[in-house]
This record gives sequence, C-alpha cells and structure tokens, in this order.
Amino acid sequence: MSPSRVLVLNSGSSSVKYQLLDMRDSSRLAAGLVERIGEETSRLRHTPLARGGETREWNAPVADHEAALKAVSQELARDGLGLDSPELAAIGHRVVHGGKRFTEPTVVDEAVLAEIERLIPVAPLHNPANLTGIRTAQALRPDLPQVAVFDTAFHTTMPESAARYAIDVRTADEHRIRRYGFHGTSHAYVSRATAKLLGRAPEEVNVIVLHLGNGASASAVRGGRCVDTSMGLTPLEGLVMGTRSGDADPAVIFHLARVGGMSIDEIDTLLNKKSGLVGLCGDNDMREIRRRIDEGDAQAQLAFDIYIHRLKKYIGAYCAVLGTVDAIAFTAGVGENAAPVREAAVAGLEILGLAVDGALNAVRSDEPRLISPEDARVKIAVVPTDEELEIATQTFALVEG
Repeated sequence: MSPSRVLVLNSGSSSVKYQLLDMRDSSRLAAGLVERIGEETSRLRHTPLARGGETREWNAPVADHEAALKAVSQELARDGLGLDSPELAAIGHRVVHGGKRFTEPTVVDEAVLAEIERLIPVAPLHNPANLTGIRTAQALRPDLPQVAVFDTAFHTTMPESAARYAIDVRTADEHRIRRYGFHGTSHAYVSRATAKLLGRAPEEVNVIVLHLGNGASASAVRGGRCVDTSMGLTPLEGLVMGTRSGDADPAVIFHLARVGGMSIDEIDTLLNKKSGLVGLCGDNDMREIRRRIDEGDAQAQLAFDIYIHRLKKYIGAYCAVLGTVDAIAFTAGVGENAAPVREAAVAGLEILGLAVDGALNAVRSDEPRLISPEDARVKIAVVPTDEELEIATQTFALVEG
C-alpha cells in the first residue's frame, strides 16, 4: 500500500501549528501547536485524534523551529505516527505569499525557496517564518516531498481589472504592486463546500465568501474561480479586522507623517496592530464586544456598527461584480460563531434577496448549514473552514500525480 499520510505545517514567527491526516479517508490522526518558540518558556499541546487520546501539554524552552519540529516528531512517535514513518507521503506547508508566479501547490526546490524569499518584502511577517518551517522540515526528512500551498494562489484567477491598482503601470510592475489577496486556501475550501451544501457543482455556483476572524476577507467566486477579493498587496486592505484598519484613504499615511510626525514604521504598526476593532473600542474579541454592547457600551456599539457597515459595502459590491449570487457563506471564528454579525450583515439587504432565519441563525453547530429562509432567493450558509484539510488534499493530489 502506498503512503497515504500528509503532515500539514503552518509555521508562524514564533509558533508551529500542525495536523497529520490520512488521505485515504481524510481522517485526522493528530493535531497540535508549539507556541512561544524562542522564549524562556514555550508550550507544546498535542492531541492524538486517531486513538481518541487525551491532549498532552508541556512547558519548556524551545529554542527554534528545528527544535519545535523535533519535539513534534517525538510526540507523534509516542503515538506510532513519527516523521520517520514510511506511511508519510509528503509534508504540506502553508505559505502566505506566492505572488503572481505560484498559482498551484508546488513541490519545493531551491528555485521555489528563492522565489518565496524574494517575496519577503510584500509579506515580511509571514514568508520568513514559512521559509524556516520548510527548511527545517527538509532537514528532518530530505527524502520526502515538501509541498508549498500558497494563500494567494486561489486569487490568481482575478482579472486584471480587479487585480490592478490605478497607479502608474511601470512603477507598479517594477515593484510588483498589485492586489494578491489572502486566505485563499480558506476561500477555495469554503466556496466548494458551499456548492456541495447546495447540491450543485462548484462550476455552477456563484458564492460570496466572508472569512471573518481576527483577520478578515471577502471574495467573489464565480463558477469556482475567484474574480475579486478584499485584501490587496498585503492583508491590510479591505474589511475592518481585529487589529487592522482595512480600507483607508492612502493620504492618511501622508497626513500622519507630515502633520503627526510619525515614522513609516510607527504608521505601519498603527494600521496593522492598533487599528480595526481594537483601535475603535479597545477589544478585538467579538464576544467581548457583544457583551459590552449588551451592557450599553456606546464605544463598543460604534465599533460593531463600523465593522458591519464595511461588511455590507463588500457584500453589495460583490453582488454587483457577480451579477447573480447563489449563496453567501460565513466562515472562520467570527463568521462561524457570531450570530449577531451574520444577522446584522444582511439586515436591510432584502432587495438583494438576502435574509436570515432567526431560529436557524441561532443554532450552534460544527456542521455546514443553511440559515436563510427555505424560499430565499440567495442562500445564506455557515460553513466551517478547514484550511488544513485543503492543504493536505492539494498536497496529496500533487505528489500522487
């Protein structure tokens, strides 16, 4: 029997998330997280899912990503699932930025590594950590295919009219300035899962996907292909997010530099880490914001209203882009769990065929489900995202060829 397992790695600057899946039935064998890598005390949390085992957790120094992956390997080995297993077919890596070049999952070689490194200026927070994860995994299993699955790949089908900014073409090309989009692995998975929920093929369905977490993005998907998305050159553009501003007049930057005396780095930190919901009301957890609203907190209410206003603008815009919309799918932490966000996002948009059923919207479930009235022209869905399964599926399909 040929190897059927795929280890999925999501390497952050100080963390490694992982899942081990058996692609014969897409079952999860193990999952875990190493966090606070390089700090005085790191933490590893590991759950052997296949055997229904209890989560194991320990706290100890983990110096770097190599040490983190070795620790992961040891935990997997305790369950008979080690990295040296002949049943491991490949390791799939989440890579945030693939630019224009990488439109599909790609087996990693030196040329691929060099291109991911070349893209660091447009993904300085993510691509370096992704590279470190790949190189560390290569060192541990040099005989095994390492596959990069890019967050930007799903959005490379956008037409130039959606991907181009209206700036000087030569300047844009020289500095690779265009709209790339992110969360693509999630948007790809959710758009297909939504079509399945409707009992139709992805090629027959137009879907607006709303990936609402601490980072948030929207996409317009026509017949399984992305034709527009809210994030741009970086993940800063678009919706109001937990700590990111989303859309803002570019002149805000000039004003803050000239009048506010702020440096470029200070403005970068402001817009990426001190804006969005946390900048508006001091909280970026939607549960806490809703609790404050229930207690009559006006600042929390304003933050929520601004969040919803921006979300509605994108829903309306993507209805216009697609022409015909079959479904709107909410996903990720906020999209899957915050019923008030879903209700408010479509309230008043009945003219577009949008409505939620209050009772269905209030149901909590881990399963894909419809929350619109039975006779709704546009279906409203809640579809839990599964980026790890998507990465594993794409990785396995590539190495099996």
